[in-house]
Amino acid sequence: MRSVQVSKIIVTIIMGIIGVFFLTPFLWMLSTSFKPEMDVFNYPIQWIPTTWQAIENYKEVWAGDFPFALYYWNSIKVTLLTTAISITVSAMAAYGFSKIEFKGREQLFLVVLITYMVPHQAFLVPQFIMYRWLGLFDSHLGLILLGSFSVIGTFLLRQFFMGVHNEYIESARIDGAGHLRIFTSIVVPLVRPAIATYAILRFIWTWNDYQNPLIFLRSDKLFTIQLGIRKFADINGEYYSLIMAGAVSAILPLLIIFIIGQKNVIEGIAMGGVKG
Repeated sequence: MRSVQVSKIIVTIIMGIIGVFFLTPFLWMLSTSFKPEMDVFNYPIQWIPTTWQAIENYKEVWAGDFPFALYYWNSIKVTLLTTAISITVSAMAAYGFSKIEFKGREQLFLVVLITYMVPHQAFLVPQFIMYRWLGLFDSHLGLILLGSFSVIGTFLLRQFFMGVHNEYIESARIDGAGHLRIFTSIVVPLVRPAIATYAILRFIWTWNDYQNPLIFLRSDKLFTIQLGIRKFADINGEYYSLIMAGAVSAILPLLIIFIIGQKNVIEGIAMGGVKG
């Protein structure tokens, strides 16, 4: 028993050291965003700035001539709407593939999975042509629709929905409940941690998306934060303190979302481990 405890302590220490190494780039970025430019490349690294210039750096990013706040708002709007639609569509599709019996269900689900095997880059050109034809090119609506239908979301939620016992659904049907009532009042509450986990993942994927905005947006006023950071870095390439202040601002929503939803993520992983 003692040897097991010692091994756990050793593993914990090793994982802690690895965690510190992973956090080092972020800590340097955070520290740099608080420094004046002349102190950025001081050696040895000053992790705690001797001269603080956080207010000036972040004020220049948010209230300067560069429209950083506009790009930030664009990303918030696109990410929230994409996440909400994707959760709804994926959850409803997962419910249909797991709890509704119809002819060819398994074959249709296999076709859906096959589409996930095709690399995204393979159908960028057809998507581009179709979006130009439909009038969705260079619009936030088109960008939102690109991420609103997810095979991996449907597959992930279907696995959790299959863990819900059919007795609950049969009892609801006997009481006269339809599929919509069963879905919203019975199934969704039972798999809430799984839905929250997917919501966090979808939020992160959409917020960090660089390829789709780069290809499907042309108007500067529609740019998301990822394109905005690239443009900001091109303009202020010699000012690393400003670039790091912009980068810290860009990843702040991801940290907030994960901190708020980490309990649901852990519950979702535990649920998958038990039911898997």
